[in-house]
This record gives sequence, C-alpha cells and structure tokens, in this order.
Amino acid sequence: MTDDLFSARGAAARAARGPLAARLRPTRLDDVVGQEHLVAPGAPLRVLVESGRVTSGILWGPPGTGKTTLARLVASGSGQHFVALSAVTAGVKDVRAAIEEAERRLGEHGMGTIVFLDEVHRFSRSQQDALLPAVEDGTITLIGATTENPFFSINAPLLSRATLWQLRPLGTDALATLLERGAATEGVVVPDDVREALLSLVDGDARAMLTTFEVAAALAHGRTGDGAVVTMDDLQASRSGVLHLRSADTHYDQVSAMIKSIRGSDVDAGLYWMARLLRSGEDPVFIARRLVILASEDVGMADPMSLVVATAAVEAVRFIGLPEAQLTLAQAVVHLALAPKSNSVTTAIGRALADADLPGHEVPAALRDAHYQGAATLGHGAGYRYPHDDPRGWVPATYLPEGLAGRRYYEPSSHGAEPQRQRWRAEREGTPPNEQ
Repeated sequence: MTDDLFSARGAAARAARGPLAARLRPTRLDDVVGQEHLVAPGAPLRVLVESGRVTSGILWGPPGTGKTTLARLVASGSGQHFVALSAVTAGVKDVRAAIEEAERRLGEHGMGTIVFLDEVHRFSRSQQDALLPAVEDGTITLIGATTENPFFSINAPLLSRATLWQLRPLGTDALATLLERGAATEGVVVPDDVREALLSLVDGDARAMLTTFEVAAALAHGRTGDGAVVTMDDLQASRSGVLHLRSADTHYDQVSAMIKSIRGSDVDAGLYWMARLLRSGEDPVFIARRLVILASEDVGMADPMSLVVATAAVEAVRFIGLPEAQLTLAQAVVHLALAPKSNSVTTAIGRALADADLPGHEVPAALRDAHYQGAATLGHGAGYRYPHDDPRGWVPATYLPEGLAGRRYYEPSSHGAEPQRQRWRAEREGTPPNEQ
C-alpha cells in the first residue's frame, strides 16, 4: 500500500514538473494529435484497441511522431499491464525478466502484459530471437518502436508475428494544435510570426517543437513574468540551446547550408554539408525529402529529371537504409548541384495562388463538365474542341476564366530544358484564341 502511495505521488510530481512533451502526453486516443489513419474513429489500430484484440506490432516512424504515446494508450485501452524497455539500455536478461513477470501475472491474475521495446532496431538478431517464444505463445504482446526501416532492422520471424503500423510526420495543423495546448499550459502568448517560424523548423517532430517551445516560454516568463509573449529572440535562443542538435553546430543551419550550396551549383559544398548532416546522426529520409523540395523549387523545368532523381532517392533511402543510403543521397546531391537552375515553377505557383484567392472567376462554359444528363441544356461544354482530334495535338483556346485571360504565371528561364518549353509556348500562342 505504501509503495502504491509513493508511486502515485511520484507520478503526480512528474506530471507537474516533467518536460512539456510529457505533461501534454495524451491519456485517451481521442486526445491524440495526428496519425488519424491509425487512431481516428473506425481506423484499424483504434478498432483493435477498443475491441480488446490488440496483437503484437511495430510502430515505425520518424522521431517525435507519437510512438511511445500510442504504445501506452494501446496498453491502457486494452487493460493490460505495461512494461517499458529501451533497447539502448536493456539486454536479454531484462527481456527474460519481463517475460517471467508476464508469465506470473498471467497465471496469478489473468492479466496480459504489453512489453514496449523502444528503439527495437538496436537489438541484435540474437536479442530479438529471445522475444520470439513469448510473442508466439501469447505470454506477452510486443509493441516495438523504431525509426529505421523494419524490413532491414528487425528479424523476419519477429516481423512476421507483428503488425506493422507506420506513423507519419505531423502536419502543420496537428503541430499548431499541440503548440496551442503548450501555450495554454505554459501561460504564454505566441504571436503568429513566432508560431509559423517554430512550425517550419521541426519537420513534423512534435517532441522537438515542444522542447524548443518550453525553453522559449521559460525565457519569456523570465523576462516579463505572467502573461508573457514569446518573441523571435526567445525562439532563436531556445534553438541555439536545445533543438535536438546532434552536433556542436546548429542543425538547421547545416540543412540551410546544404540547400544553398546545391542551389548555387557547388557540388562539393553540397556533398560536404550533406556528409556533415549524416555524421551528426540526421535521419537520411529527412535529407532526401529536402532534396525533393529543392528539385522543384530551385531546378524545376530547367531539368525535369531532377524531381524524378530526388523522389527516387527518398524511396531508395527508405528501402536500403544506412550506411548504403549515403551513396543514393550523394548521387542525388551531385545531380541536383550540377543541374541547370530555375525558380520559374516556384514563381508560377505563387502567381497562380494569388489569383486563385480572387473572387468572381467562374469556370468558362466550354470547360464545364458536360457528361451528365441536362448539362448541354445549361450550355456546359459548348464550344469545347478536343485537342487530340487536331493533328497538332493542341487547339488554340481560352482556358482561363474571363477576367484572367492572357495572364502568364509560368515564365520559362533561359536555362537547361526551359528554352524548348518557351518555343512550344510561342508556337501555341502564335494563333489567336478562338472565340467562345
């Protein structure tokens, strides 16, 4: 009884004094932010929890996406005892002790045990094999968490006995919701510019965001007391101190250096900064995603194959993992750095989005859906000419709404493959558009 009392007091103390990320940890599936594909009403993991049919599983996803939180909620929702181990500190002896306790608990109290094994990919093959008998006979339900591709980091026999649940980086809306909860908990105001800056820094990692924000909030309180307003200076100071830096250098400054080097067509500098990121322990998928963005933002139509190369790099990195994935990343960096550069796609979508926000521009009658009964009586499709019926493969026509006709969003540069696009456009604009 005394032990239970002290345990309860300890839990209460941790809840009040623990890191912000721990204090905001959900206690119900309804409170989970993000991962709707797993935990929304009717989603598969939620259905299994609510029906009491949870089986062994592997939670695979980037850092800060809620793997530990979900494991705890699965245990509490299924009414089973929860044992947390980390493959970083636990060995076979600890696993066997947990299994023995699970056998005793099942025999004496009829209660199942969920063993949560964080960083399960760090267990050797023989250590993973030690789990198999207990998983197979139902002594324990294993929930493993990993940031590595489980098809390459987890034994096939163990993986075949577990359901693979893939977690995704949190989107901006989900992160904003968490930040709102954090601001209420810390009693601070977060201006829009500070919120947007913080959300842009963390790449879907909720824990990194909350850790950074907690320090920024403390700095704001120290400066002005209750009702403090977090400033950009607070955010910058917190980044310099705690943002999950994996080396002495500022993590996001290295990312910026890599991107700017590739944008500047310095292949050697691009490779160097990419290597620095890898040496600091950066997730290679994070690097590959940044290259995909760069392929459209800074290369674009000057070399359309760059997007193909960068996208293929993401899939290859996920498929093979490190250390071999460094070759794939290096190939993508070399290709992008040496490719001709153009930001015409970036500029084009910016202009189009600006016009898309303007009211009153209806779809021209010729372009409206004419496939349903009665559409013709409304004039839908009237005057539309099918480009494939023309030997040129195109027909002169007005496709923009009235009031925007003649608007140019995409302006090809003179680099790489874009002059050819400019010639094609000129050929099509050489004929006056038809009247509609």
